[in-house]
Amino acid sequence: MASKKKTSDTKPIALNRRARFDYAIEETFETGLCLVGTEVKALRQGKANIAESYAAVENEELMLINANFPIYEPASQFNHNPTRPRKLLLKRREIDKLMGAVNRKGRTLVPLKLYFNDRGLVKLLLGVGVGKKNIDKRQTVKTRDWNKQKARLMKERG
Repeated sequence: MASKKKTSDTKPIALNRRARFDYAIEETFETGLCLVGTEVKALRQGKANIAESYAAVENEELMLINANFPIYEPASQFNHNPTRPRKLLLKRREIDKLMGAVNRKGRTLVPLKLYFNDRGLVKLLLGVGVGKKNIDKRQTVKTRDWNKQKARLMKERG
C-alpha cells in the first residue's frame, strides 16, 4: 500500500518568504481556490508569485488579490488574466471569523504558501497576521543570525 504525502512534505508551488518577516502570524487556514483550467496548468509548471498578494473581503467572500499566475502558453486565446482576483473557498464560519479579525482587530490576511495537496488540488495556506514594527524585524534578524551561528558552532564541536 502506497503512503500518502502530507502537506508538509509536498513541494510548494510558491512561497511568500517575506510574510513571516513583515507579519507576526497568529493563526493559519488552509483554503481552496476557484481556478480555471489554464491557471492550474500554469501552476503545474511551477510558475506563480504570491509575494505581493493579499486576501480581502468582497461581498461576504474572501478574494485573493494581486497573485500572479502566469499565462499558460499552449492555451493561446483561451488564457486567463494573470493577476485577476480569485475566490478563496472556506466554510462560512471560517469566513466570518476571518472577517471579524480583519474588521475588528485590524489584522491582515497574508498568503503564506501555495501548493498541491495529496489529492492534487491547489491549496493556499492563509495566515492572519499583525504587522511588525521595525524593532521587531531587527529582533527577528538577530535571532535568525544567532541560530545560524549556534548551528555552525555545534557542527564544529561535533
